[in-house]
Formats: sequence, C-alpha cells, structure tokens
Amino acid sequence: MSADPDEPPAPGDTLAERQARLVAALVAGGPPPPGFAPAPLAAARAALLRKRAGEVARHWPLLTAALGPRWPSAFLTWAADRPTSGGLRDGWDLARALRDRAELPPLGAEELAVREATLRYDARRAPRPRRFPALARVDGAVAVQLAGRVRLLRV
Repeated sequence: MSADPDEPPAPGDTLAERQARLVAALVAGGPPPPGFAPAPLAAARAALLRKRAGEVARHWPLLTAALGPRWPSAFLTWAADRPTSGGLRDGWDLARALRDRAELPPLGAEELAVREATLRYDARRAPRPRRFPALARVDGAVAVQLAGRVRLLRV
C-alpha cells in the first residue's frame, strides 16, 4: 500500500494534503489517492471499519446484541462514508439513524433511552452529563434520570 515512487505529487501538494486524502480514503469513503493500489487500500479500509465496529460494540453492547447477526452489515453500511467520532458517539448516531428508519430493535431502544436520559448529545459536540432530572422515550422504552440514577420503565 505504498505510493508509487515514479508518480510525482501534484504541483503545490503538501505532505499534509496528501496525508489528508489518504485518511479520507481509509476512514471517510474518499477516493483512493494517486499512487495507491486500490486493493490493499480497500483491505486496510475494511480492517479499520471492523475495528471501529468493535469499538462501537464495546460502548453499545445492547444495541449490538439486539441486532445480532445483522450488526456487522448494519454498522458497516452506516459507517462506510462517515468519519469516526469515537465509539460512543458513532453508536449513538447509528442508534438514532436506526430509530429514524423504524429499524431500532427494542433492546437497542432501551439502551438509547438510557443514554438520552443520562447524557445530553446534539450530534455535534461530545456528550455531557445531564444536571437536572430527565425523561427520555425511545420506541416504547422510557428512561427516567433523577439525582444521577437512571430507571428504565418498560411499557
């Protein structure tokens, strides 16, 4: 997966620009940069996506379990063209996307409801703890946070 030494960089290309294109190709669905063989680049990209899926699964075990054998394909399809925001945020964004498409399993809905009641997350900044009592409803699951404790109510 090394660059072709015979292919000169584009005029005005800095090392940082070339590195940014490589990173975009590996983690954000960008096109392969000049001088890189597509097959090894695709293999590295797939490995990074699997590693990322494992990180998300560590933060969202109930969502992962609820999706069961569909987990790898659901995550890889969702993450293919998105740069990572970290395991917690990637899982949160995926759970919300599944909820919006009415594809979130009940166990995943419960986990999302607990997160929504515990933390404040706007999909732009890192999640922050809630300071006041909160109520979160997600697809039939209701989580109540009071004095730092969360209770899940099943309807």
